[in-house]
Amino acid sequence: MISSMATRKPFLSKSRVISAWQCPRKLYLEKHRPELAEVSAQTESLFATGHQVGAIAQQIYASADAVAIPFNRRMHLMVQETKRLIDADLRVPIFEATFQYDGVLIRVDVLLPDDDGWRAIEVKASTSVKDYHVLDCAIQDWVMRHANLPLTSISLAHIDNQFVYPGEHKYDGILTEVDLTQEARAVEPTVEALVHSAREAIAGAMPNVAVGAHCSKPYECQFLKFCWPTESEYPIAGLGGSKAKLGEYVASGYTDIRDVPASRITAETQTRIHRVTQSGEAEILSGAREALAKLAYPRYYLDFETIAPAVPFWPGTRPYAAVPVQWSCHIDDGEGDGSYATMRHEEFLDLSGDPPMRSLAENLIQCLGTSGPVIMYTNYEERVIIGLAEMFPDLAEALLSITHRLFDLHPVVKANYYHPRMLGSWSIKAVLPTVAADLDYASLEGIKEGAAASDGYIEAISPTVTPERKAELEAQLLRYCRFDTEAMAEIVRAFSLVEG
Repeated sequence: MISSMATRKPFLSKSRVISAWQCPRKLYLEKHRPELAEVSAQTESLFATGHQVGAIAQQIYASADAVAIPFNRRMHLMVQETKRLIDADLRVPIFEATFQYDGVLIRVDVLLPDDDGWRAIEVKASTSVKDYHVLDCAIQDWVMRHANLPLTSISLAHIDNQFVYPGEHKYDGILTEVDLTQEARAVEPTVEALVHSAREAIAGAMPNVAVGAHCSKPYECQFLKFCWPTESEYPIAGLGGSKAKLGEYVASGYTDIRDVPASRITAETQTRIHRVTQSGEAEILSGAREALAKLAYPRYYLDFETIAPAVPFWPGTRPYAAVPVQWSCHIDDGEGDGSYATMRHEEFLDLSGDPPMRSLAENLIQCLGTSGPVIMYTNYEERVIIGLAEMFPDLAEALLSITHRLFDLHPVVKANYYHPRMLGSWSIKAVLPTVAADLDYASLEGIKEGAAASDGYIEAISPTVTPERKAELEAQLLRYCRFDTEAMAEIVRAFSLVEG
């Protein structure tokens, strides 16, 4: 019989216990103010990746008679079904086996028969074991053993990023198992204390926890905008740098960059951000114009879009390896006024679903010719081109010759320009609207950033995508990638017009 005291205990899932470990305030908000959450596109992409890796794990560990317990909002039914299978001595792999102890409910990715007992495997999309994975496994282990499951071991299976996909849906070897039984059981007292503190966080008033480094480690908190001061013109987070240090400023009562005394700021970049923000005017040095004036014509503005799926689907590719699938290039022959509208534009995008890398590389070589600077923003394009050269040795000479022509715009911008509205970021998305007010990534429809472009591409080549949705995604992908090279052209044009 369940005691009345047990019924009063707030329900806890494993993820909520982990939230309490990261920040009790986070758990409170998840429970009582979920409407305040803002989940980024990147976080949503990570969730999707976790589901993909989980599906592959079921493929790897499955047998002909394996059982998967489907999710049910009436969670006690999942617990009952798990108990029924185990009590029936059904010695087969069980996926999403569900257990509950002392009000804490867990779902186990993989449960395998092991002699007279069972061994559990927690599956993660990461490429190594992290410290917090031990706590994750410890919670699982604690619940299962106290639920009287004869558990022999608990392991963590993570992605092996050196695995090369051979094709034909063969994924044996993509996961690496690490036995964490000893480490998990060593922190059992921590689990019990954490469960207690999690219940207190839910049952009481909202915990008063100062903002700091824990707001983004180990997971990005969905309540950042609620907890961090954001109502001022130049929020304190715009100073950048260590969140721990920024948290100290917030704890001192500062909400705006301009509030912080200059004497408290010691980091060089933060000092610069603070000084320019205090002035209220953009700072642009002549070094930008001078560096850009040295660039010959024709000038090529190049941007790639890549995908890096945890579970590769093209033979010869590895987990999380950046695979280029699209490029945009604006070509300035020097005859126009330097605006992207006067430039020739070329692009590549293949949504057939076949591996596009070779065709992409061949078209790129043809587009870029043999002379003229190739302008990029950060050195990502260089890494992509080197990767293509490794992938296609017969194209390596032509591809590597392009790398000798690359010109990185980012360090020029960072060394010579800052506008208060950039809020501590020199990303192209932060810089662009401060030099070209009519251009802003926020104005794009649908795909507005890299993670969404990657997800959009993968959706567009899916066999199940409708023709209408595919056409919509194609238009968004082409517009987004083109916008990146338009942005670079406009930044160069703006800096080139600065008077010396």
